[in-house]
Amino acid sequence: MEQVNGDTLAAARKVIALHINYPSRAAQRGRTPAQPSYFLKPSSSLSLSGSPVERPAGCELLGYEGEIALVIGKAARRIGIADAWSHVAFVTASNDLGVYDLRYADKGSNLRSKGGDGFTPLGPALIPADAVDPAGLRIRTWHNGELVQDDSTEELLFPFARLVADLSQLLTLEEGDIILTGTPAGASVAEPGDVLEVEVSAIGSNGSDDGLTTGRLVTRVEEGTTPFADFGAGPKIDDLQREEAYGSRAAAGLPAVDSAEAGTADGPALSPELKAKLESVATATLSSQLRKRGLNNVSIDGLQATRPDRRVVGLARTLRYVPNREDLFKTHGGGFNAQKRAIDSVNEGEVLVMEARGEKGTGTVGDILALRAQVRGAAAIITDGGVRDYSAVAGLEMPTYFANPHPAVLGRRHIPWDTDITIACGGATVQPGDIIVADSDGILVIPPAIAEELVEDCIRQEKEEAFIFEMVQQGNSVDGLYPMNPEWQARYKEWEAGQAND
Repeated sequence: MEQVNGDTLAAARKVIALHINYPSRAAQRGRTPAQPSYFLKPSSSLSLSGSPVERPAGCELLGYEGEIALVIGKAARRIGIADAWSHVAFVTASNDLGVYDLRYADKGSNLRSKGGDGFTPLGPALIPADAVDPAGLRIRTWHNGELVQDDSTEELLFPFARLVADLSQLLTLEEGDIILTGTPAGASVAEPGDVLEVEVSAIGSNGSDDGLTTGRLVTRVEEGTTPFADFGAGPKIDDLQREEAYGSRAAAGLPAVDSAEAGTADGPALSPELKAKLESVATATLSSQLRKRGLNNVSIDGLQATRPDRRVVGLARTLRYVPNREDLFKTHGGGFNAQKRAIDSVNEGEVLVMEARGEKGTGTVGDILALRAQVRGAAAIITDGGVRDYSAVAGLEMPTYFANPHPAVLGRRHIPWDTDITIACGGATVQPGDIIVADSDGILVIPPAIAEELVEDCIRQEKEEAFIFEMVQQGNSVDGLYPMNPEWQARYKEWEAGQAND
């Protein structure tokens, strides 16, 4: 088998790298792109198997990412997906190395953080592209002998042929150019003295390697000794970069942060205290207080619940379906589509809200995907469309709010199109991060900016209504009591003081 050598590196005029492509990495990052996005690495970053890589002096976070590299065999310009794979000559292993310490200075280009000498090792062997199924490749990475990445190309967000065709729309891919196709979950940080290995192999019909392999691409990490000069950006890191580099806060040795507390720069979006208060007040009371603030169009209407006994409070994630068009369903309906991406990235306590245009003639979620959402900790699924496998979905602990049962699959009426955008569901506008409150009385969408003030007023209102209820029980007329006139307000304050002293 042909080996990666100096001629291979010299032939690469461009090195193009993809951001996110593996579902496991998308779930880890908590974001799933609708379209591929790329960055360039200089050809001077290429190196051979066995070559050392330097962690620059003063840097802490040298990240590694095992990847499958495509080597272009013939020029490609404005080609289609069907023809794209024929323009790939070889497949090999790569390691997309970079220092997170310099990301802040790149403004998204990744030039300084991922463009260093030796930051793109390739090899050792080249697998002929026409000898493999691009959807049947395995990528593995070892860190000091421990297997840390192991995934396949079966369910990529963006299959390899799509990447080649997409890139060719704007630029000419030339013979020898390299495309790095993304990394699965498990990428982390290497220290000086560590050994990194990456291998790509073809998967046989029985699920095991079929003998076609690149062999292990070996890279040894060394400590740099030359400090950065003071006329350019120097290394700088924070806990966010540590979390991104290691893959999680726990792996980086950082204390856990409750996702509900993450919120915004202005404060928590749904702290445990706020969530508990919202759970304590009636949906009708929330609706009343929303109306007092001029918000009359914040209820998701016309749906039924699989678990009407449950009360749900959580932050919204969103998914939009568009009307089916056969040509578009072929490009957006299959594989790891927007529906699957939304399900596979919903987090603990979140509510997945689906816009299905009130279309009742097909299902928008079935038992397997609903179960996946439950396993990921979703608080509920809300769709203004149909539900397939109704009995199984209704048997789950997680509530699902839906228009009606229907056995048909998506392709009859819908294309899953986009996630985490502003949508319409059941007559209400829903944005990602809105607070959803749902129970047997209905479903409300609460703007997070007013939630704290709103729930305090709800608690106050319910206390007043408890007093009014008690007075009516004692035989008092509602005239002047509901709402309370000044006389009754004075008596209420006496009652409230007595309640406080009990």
